[in-house]
Amino acid sequence: MNLQIEGDRLKINLTFLEKLLALQFNYAFEIPLAQIEQVSTEKPSSRLQYRMPGTAIPGLFAAGTYYSDRGREFWYVTGDRHYLVLDLKDEFYQRVVLSLDQNETWAERLAGTRV
Repeated sequence: MNLQIEGDRLKINLTFLEKLLALQFNYAFEIPLAQIEQVSTEKPSSRLQYRMPGTAIPGLFAAGTYYSDRGREFWYVTGDRHYLVLDLKDEFYQRVVLSLDQNETWAERLAGTRV
């Protein structure tokens, strides 16, 4: 997974394998920075009601579209660490939850773009 900021957008580029596991071939992750309401590195609550489509191994891996009481969410997490949680407004997904090694760096960077 590769994140980059281009202009006023955050682009999340998934590898072919990540797209395959998340069953996400048609959705382009380009999120306007202005639509990011909150950025966090805290472990998100996992009150997910159902997955559609996606892949999961409970406690180890979750990839794909999930639905919760907040609405539609995209998750790509491995293990139980290094979370980057983006709460969005007026977007296809209400929340994006990722796990990546540079989560703290990205959280600071994205929080700085929202000022």
